Amino acid sequence: MSRIGVFVCHCGSNIAKTVRVDDVAEFARDLPDVVMAESYKFMCSTPGQELIQEKIKECNLDRVIVAACSPLMHEKTFRKVLENAGLNQYLLTIVNIREQCSWVIEDMDKATAKAKALVNGAVHRARLLDSLASRFVDVNSEVMIVGGGIAGIQAALELASTGKKVYLVERSPTIGGHMAQFDKTFPTLDCSACILTPKMDAVLQNPNIELMTSCEVTEVKGFVGNFDVTVKQKARYVDHDKCNGCLTCVEKCPAGKGLSEFDEGLGSRKAIYIPFPQSVPQKPVIDRETCIYFKKGKCRLCEKVCEQDAIDFEQEDTYHDVKVGAIIVATGYSLMDTKPLVQYGYGKYPGVYHSLEVERLFNSTGPTEGKVVMRNGEEPGSIAILHCIGSRDINYHEYCSRVCCMYALKFAHLFKEKTSADVYQLYIDMRCFGKGYEEFYNRVLAENVKFVRGKAARVTDVTGSPEEEGKLIVEVEDTLSSQFMRLPVDMVVLAPAMEPRADAVDVARIFNIGVDKDRFFREKHPKLDPLSTTTDGVFLAGTCQGPKDIPDTVAQAIGAAAEALTIVGKKQLELEAATVYVDPYVCCGCQNCVRVCTYSAPSFDIEKKVSVINEVLCKGCGLCAASCPTGAIIARHFTNDQFIGEMEGLMEF
Repeated sequence: MSRIGVFVCHCGSNIAKTVRVDDVAEFARDLPDVVMAESYKFMCSTPGQELIQEKIKECNLDRVIVAACSPLMHEKTFRKVLENAGLNQYLLTIVNIREQCSWVIEDMDKATAKAKALVNGAVHRARLLDSLASRFVDVNSEVMIVGGGIAGIQAALELASTGKKVYLVERSPTIGGHMAQFDKTFPTLDCSACILTPKMDAVLQNPNIELMTSCEVTEVKGFVGNFDVTVKQKARYVDHDKCNGCLTCVEKCPAGKGLSEFDEGLGSRKAIYIPFPQSVPQKPVIDRETCIYFKKGKCRLCEKVCEQDAIDFEQEDTYHDVKVGAIIVATGYSLMDTKPLVQYGYGKYPGVYHSLEVERLFNSTGPTEGKVVMRNGEEPGSIAILHCIGSRDINYHEYCSRVCCMYALKFAHLFKEKTSADVYQLYIDMRCFGKGYEEFYNRVLAENVKFVRGKAARVTDVTGSPEEEGKLIVEVEDTLSSQFMRLPVDMVVLAPAMEPRADAVDVARIFNIGVDKDRFFREKHPKLDPLSTTTDGVFLAGTCQGPKDIPDTVAQAIGAAAEALTIVGKKQLELEAATVYVDPYVCCGCQNCVRVCTYSAPSFDIEKKVSVINEVLCKGCGLCAASCPTGAIIARHFTNDQFIGEMEGLMEF
C-alpha cells in the first residue's frame, strides 16, 4: 500500500480560470492509496513548498503528485522539496495541467475532466515508482571559450579572475572580433579601440588564459564536467614561440596584393601580416594564397630578415587535445551578403557600401585613415543610409537585427562630423530601445539629418534629369506623405541583416547543440535558461545566439561565465538518475539506439556485440527505449509497467 499525496496548483489564474482545481483535488481524495489532496494558489511559492513538506511529514506520505505546470519549469524545485522532507526525489510525479489542459482547452468542463484523467493516470503510475540513487562525477576545473570577440574576451576575463584556467580559441589570427573593426560605439560615441584594446591586452597578459588563435574546434567528446576537445592549430608558417613581434618581416615582404579581410576588402595587406595595428597577439601569419614562395617557389625574404629564425615554411596543421569541464560558445555573427538583393546594387555600383565597410572608412587605422572618401577617391556630397536590408523581410529574415537603427544613426552623426554631405535615413520604424538610445536619436534629428519613413525600392544609375546625372538614384515611397521619391546621392550605405555565421550548423553539430529556424544557436529555454543549451555544460554568449548590441553581449558573456563557474567551481556533479540501461541478454545488436540518440549516450561493444549506455551522457529521454525492437533498453523511472499503469488510469475516464 502506498501513501500518496496530491497537490493541485491554481497557478494564479493560469490554471484556475479554465480548470476547477478544487474539484480536481476533491476527485483525487477518493482515489485508492491517496491519503490527502489539497489545492493552493501558487504551489511553487515558498508557502506552497512548505505545505508539501508539512503534509509529507504529517501524513507520512511516500509518494507525491503535483498537478501544476510543465516539469520543465519546476520539477527540480519539487524534487528538492521532497529531499528536504526526507523523501527520495524520484518518488515525485508532475502532472502538467497548465500547458496540457488550461492553456489548450477553452471549455471548463472538458479541461477539468482532462485534468482529473491525468491525475488518475499519475496515481496509477506513482504506486509503481522506485527510489533511485543519485550518481556523482568528478569535474575538470578548466573552461574552453570558443570565439575571441568581445563576448569571448569578457567571459574569459571573468573566469580567469576567479583563478580558473581558460582556453580561448579563435579561428582568426587575432582576437577582437567585429568590435575591433568599429570606429565609435553608440550611443556614447566611445572609441571602440579605446575600450576594447585594454581587454584584449588583459587576455594576453593573464596567466590563467591560454590564447589559441588561428585555431578551430574539430571534435568534442565527453560530457558535462569532463569534455575532451580536439583543437586544430592551423599552420601560420611563423613560429610564435620564437617570434618577438618586431614585424621586420612584414615591412620587407614584397607581396602586397592581398585584400585585407579586416578592412572588408577596401584595403590591401601583405602576404605576411597582422590584421590591424592593435592585434593580439602582435605576431604575424603568412597567407599561402598571396605568398610568392607558395605560389612560385621563390622569395623567402621574410625568412632571410628574421633574426629569430621564426619563419617556418614547412609548418603543418597540428591537433591538440584539451580537457575541460565546461564550454562557452561565442562564435559571433556575419553580415548578410547583400549581393543577391540586386535591387540595391551592391557589387554593381562602386558607390554602394555595407555597414562594416563604412566602419573601416571612419576608422583612423582603416584604408583611408579615417577620411570619408569613396572608391573613386572623392568625398560624397550626399549619402543615403538604407535600413532593414534583409531584416524584417519575409523573403530573407523575418527578425529585427536590433542594432541597425542605432548604428545607422551613428553613421549619420559621423558623416555630418567628417563631411559636409546631406544625409538621408530611409527607415521602416526607428527602434531605439536601449539606455540613452532615444536621446541619441533626438541628437541626430537636431543635426539636420533628413529622415524618410519608407523602405527603399531600388538603387539605380538610370537618371531622368540633369541634376541626377552621375548620381545613384534611390527610389522610395515616403509613407508619411504618401509620395514617391527619387533621391539622387553620391553614396548609398546598406544596413544588412545580422545573421549566423555560414558554418553555424556544422559548429552546432560539433558541440551537439541545436539551432533555431534562423540558424542561430538555440538556448535551452528562451526565458528561464537563455544561456544554457540542451547539452549540459555547454553555454552560449553573444550574437551566436541572436542579434544583440555590445552591452547585451557583454552582459550575456558575464552570465555565461557565471553559469560555467557553477560547474567548474565544484569538485563533483550530481547526475540525473532517471537514465536507461541495457539488458545484454536481450540486446540483439541492431544498434537502433546508437542511431537515434541525439546525446551519443549508446555505443556498440564490438566484442560483446551488444549496446552499452554511457549513463553520464544519457538524459533519460527514452528515445532509444522506444526504438529498441527487443525491449532490451529499460528506462529507469519510466518502465513499461509504469507506462502501462498510467495508461490504465487514463483509460478509466
